[in-house]
Amino acid sequence: MTGPVQSLLAAMSSAGRAYALRTRRRRNLWRAFRSRHALRVVKDRSGTIGPGDILCFMSVRNEALRLPYFLDHHRKLGVDHFLIVENDSTDGTRALLAAEPDVSLWSTDASYKRARFGLDWVTWLQICHGHGHWCLTLDADELLIYPYWQTRSLPALTGWLADQGLPAMAAMMLDLYPEGPLSQAQSAAGDNPLTVLRWFDAGNYSLRVQERTGNLTIKGGPRARMFFTEDPRRAPTMNKIPLVFWNRRYTYVNSTHDMLPPALNAVYARGGGEQISGLLLHTKFLPEIIAKSAEEKDRKEHFTNSSLYDRYYDAVTADPVLHTAASEPLTSWRRLEALGLMSRGGWI
Repeated sequence: MTGPVQSLLAAMSSAGRAYALRTRRRRNLWRAFRSRHALRVVKDRSGTIGPGDILCFMSVRNEALRLPYFLDHHRKLGVDHFLIVENDSTDGTRALLAAEPDVSLWSTDASYKRARFGLDWVTWLQICHGHGHWCLTLDADELLIYPYWQTRSLPALTGWLADQGLPAMAAMMLDLYPEGPLSQAQSAAGDNPLTVLRWFDAGNYSLRVQERTGNLTIKGGPRARMFFTEDPRRAPTMNKIPLVFWNRRYTYVNSTHDMLPPALNAVYARGGGEQISGLLLHTKFLPEIIAKSAEEKDRKEHFTNSSLYDRYYDAVTADPVLHTAASEPLTSWRRLEALGLMSRGGWI
């Protein structure tokens, strides 16, 4: 009876896990529904969204430095409309975004942390506007690239994904950094940050499949190398699923690292070979991160157990040099693919 009993227990465990994940997804959707009361309309241009438009969703705070280039980069890729929540900015971010003709903007001074780090707000906008569209969900310090990105638009990519029956595409965050101290990577609003953030770690990445939701967890890069050597488990998670053909029943679980229903996390090849993936060029390490780290240490809005990351904030505030003799210069996407950091999959 051992075999049948084990099979029954396994089936019960699987059914229990599936029920728990459905309950969590419904709870996240309910939280998003309730969070609508925290959002104030600044400029709602969503009436201009047409069938087949590619949308970008995000929440931002004090990103006036990065946003001009961020918007330009993703417009050139093929994003048709940006739906953004601005969270209590003090640097002109709200006025900057309100003036952009392809941006719909909401504002809130509510707690970012209590809104599931902004996910409740963004999920509500996705429920209202994302259904039936290919949607990017990004942070302001992330620039999406993918195979052939300089010659093939997002509509070409999403069309191919749809033909392959793929509802989503993964992208790993690639931390970029300058050659010297962080304070030397000076960049003005509208400048391409990649001209000063030119280096990255080509190796030291670890991969693990999460049993609960089936997503692939990636750790590593310069932050793991420099700031979390004593406890690598706390190092930032680098895998994301930023591009999804959206359904109003979907929800992200933790940032854009994993999704519900869990089948959406099957963005990597399980039986050998490779599945298409991109990269999120992470421009976090501009000089302003020094002051922001000191501020976020006090605000305690970015981590569940914020006090555990005080040493990380202190280390960034000290203006470190992340570059080493093993650092790799950022060149072409083909070099990034050759290093195993992104893949064409079957897209020829």
